[in-house]
Amino acid sequence: MMVDIYKNKALLKSTGAVPVAVSLAFYNNLKMLELSLAALSRQAWKDFEIIICDDGSKPEIVEAVHKLIDQLDIPIKHLWHPDLGFRKNRILNWGLLHSDADYMIFIDQDCLAHPQFVREHFENRQEKACLSGRRMDLTPWVSSLLTPERVRRGFIESNLWWILPTGLYMKDNNGGKGVYLRNETLRHWANIKYRGLVGCNFSIHRQDMLAINGFDWRYEGPGTGEDSDVEYRLRLQGIKVLPFVNTAIQYHVYHRLLSRVNKNEEIFAQVQNEEQSITPYGLQQQIDAVKDL
Repeated sequence: MMVDIYKNKALLKSTGAVPVAVSLAFYNNLKMLELSLAALSRQAWKDFEIIICDDGSKPEIVEAVHKLIDQLDIPIKHLWHPDLGFRKNRILNWGLLHSDADYMIFIDQDCLAHPQFVREHFENRQEKACLSGRRMDLTPWVSSLLTPERVRRGFIESNLWWILPTGLYMKDNNGGKGVYLRNETLRHWANIKYRGLVGCNFSIHRQDMLAINGFDWRYEGPGTGEDSDVEYRLRLQGIKVLPFVNTAIQYHVYHRLLSRVNKNEEIFAQVQNEEQSITPYGLQQQIDAVKDL
């Protein structure tokens, strides 16, 4: 089996392909997904689809997801494969294959998009370039106040004046990255510094991801595989990674950090040693494996 695909009612009623797709990585946390979809439902620019890349959620969660997305007027595909451990990169690859859009934005389930998020990513796209944004971490207390209804009403944006100071005590505070800059000069100065690609907030032409054979599925733990590895291989292909801070804004809902797998660093060291931009452990190999069944 390659992947189970569920298309919501809005997608079945839609005609023609949309220009951009939001690839949303998901696993079991329905509350997080409700918040993330609530943020995406209030985007100022509407011409996009969502691809929920589900890394093996439980059957009851899958059923609840289908009910949830059928209530939304955004075209949504829900992709699912069985839970055989951390296989995020595999399901992200299936999302690449099943997207009808030429441009892709990648986010995680715990990230809430600013109303201008999709528009900024799409309208600022460049040839042979990847846009790399950042996220503002919300405190446990602020995160506990969030509901889908509050997110849809713009709770974070309208209360940012007091939400920002609440995070000053947090380690590696990045509250300033939650400030949406409209002025082009300020944006320029905010993005002079080099910043690497982060897997929860980047966008790229779909063809450029296919050119490196997508994500390397050997990374079976969070971190490295969906960002550092991708950036390294894109750069070998001549793709620039452009900082996109204070423009494509995300708010990160608090949760305990997932442990990093040391094997990831060993794999990445091997990739760098071999200097291969096209992974031999990517989308095409997943397709070939299905053909051989």
